[in-house]
Amino acid sequence: MSTWDDGSMRSLSKISEEETVRLSVDLVAASRRNLGFLRLVSESHWLHEKPTILESIRRYDKLWMPLISDLANGSTPPMILPPLDIEWVWYCHTLNSVSYRQYCESRFCKLIGKATIVNEENEEYALNRCKEIWVQRYPTEPFENESDSNLQNFVSILHEDLLNEVSKQRHLYTKFSEPYYSEIVYLIAARQRYKGFLYMMHRFADSCSILVPTSDILLMWLTHQSYPSAYALDTKGLEEEMRKVAGPWEVVKEEGIENTKKVWERIYDQPYEKAGGLSIGNAVEVKTPIHWEITDTDANAKYSSMLPRFLLEVCLTVKLKSKMKPLSCDASKEFLRLQMVRCHRELKIDKPLCNFTSQRWRKALHLYCEFGTKGMVLEARRRGGRCIKGSSLRESVIFLWNDLLRAPSLALSKEIDQTVRVATSITPPVQASYLLKCVPDRVSDDSGAMISDVILKMNHYRPQEGRWLSRTVLDHAGRECFVIRLRVGGGFWRRGAETPSAVKWEDRIIEIREGHWSYVAGSIGRAPVQRKW
Repeated sequence: MSTWDDGSMRSLSKISEEETVRLSVDLVAASRRNLGFLRLVSESHWLHEKPTILESIRRYDKLWMPLISDLANGSTPPMILPPLDIEWVWYCHTLNSVSYRQYCESRFCKLIGKATIVNEENEEYALNRCKEIWVQRYPTEPFENESDSNLQNFVSILHEDLLNEVSKQRHLYTKFSEPYYSEIVYLIAARQRYKGFLYMMHRFADSCSILVPTSDILLMWLTHQSYPSAYALDTKGLEEEMRKVAGPWEVVKEEGIENTKKVWERIYDQPYEKAGGLSIGNAVEVKTPIHWEITDTDANAKYSSMLPRFLLEVCLTVKLKSKMKPLSCDASKEFLRLQMVRCHRELKIDKPLCNFTSQRWRKALHLYCEFGTKGMVLEARRRGGRCIKGSSLRESVIFLWNDLLRAPSLALSKEIDQTVRVATSITPPVQASYLLKCVPDRVSDDSGAMISDVILKMNHYRPQEGRWLSRTVLDHAGRECFVIRLRVGGGFWRRGAETPSAVKWEDRIIEIREGHWSYVAGSIGRAPVQRKW
């Protein structure tokens, strides 16, 4: 076991290149490309059929690896990319770095690496270049996968291992499907934490029998592994330690997670888990309040009247200062209160300080917040005071979302009342689903004007023709974005003896007008001009 001393603690943001393992691949750019690749694989359902997988494995083993081996002269891999099915098998094989290295050395007497191709133009060039070489070398073999059901009976030992590996990784994208994973600021923070993880392994891996990565560190690790030659170079001397790292589908015990947290906290004096970075295999999963729909288009570009809504994940962790005296029964009246900087003033979440200790960081809150709230206020309060049921404020601190976005690892820590340390982390805000509310409004006429004496007077008392039930659609900020109208009556109506003429059901019309009412006096106005859809 390692012996801990005062000099063992490090600042995660200040670990120098000399202290940690050097990274010979740009993991930020490579991870973004990796996420897009995993998403494409997840959406390509044909790729996961057994005949297709078996044909992909055959093509990978018999065709692609001999080809890339002959082209890989020296330490720099050639700038070519195989077809999607082969690239997927290759990717899955590299995630078992020990098996992949043994395979390459036993068959080709060298480790075969992969070129770092993250630019779309370079990717297209690399794929086309590969096709040219492929056609010349294998004129009778199609470049794309044309699976044959008869191959199901052909499964060698290598194929069986690869088949299990490929089948196991089929749903890998589900672990990184939230849209904030591809944000540059998130990936930069994840790379920094991954380097801290490597440093922790280098110095203190013998303190744990298993090391459980968080999801952000896992993304960096898997991406790093997918470039075999760079990974072997960067982790040279850490082979035994790397075998202790839990894989994405490995079942881990709570003890393994806690031991990893302890080592991390002892080195960096920071919480190990953070917003967007829970330990894999953790029994406690945060259920997202919305469906994260990943799309390449922004609905707000079409509906400019809608105010975009952005959400971010927030994790609040608390630790008492070591010099703080143990809480007595009277001191148990101390508690922390969370409120928003802007909006939602009625939101008050209280956490008693007796729930926390000075030995370990403990998670106090894990929630989702609107970016428009600007930030959160944490107050140290004490029950009692002027009102028996009330509480008195001792001190407060503010965490602004913009400050956290500029902070290393997207996290900040502050002290409250010289007794409590609070660490807050966030994920980058991403556009979320719209929240819309429909409220009843005044009846309007055929022209879209509200039925009112004001409008009647403006029209020189010419009667308003037609009657439409009106509803106004508001977004999450209370902003008018649509007016919905249903035609229910016709004819000219005046104030007096006239009675409405009902519209037949088949003649009823529903209008949806984008925009807001044009108010002419108080709450009286006209519906927005109807657009052609």
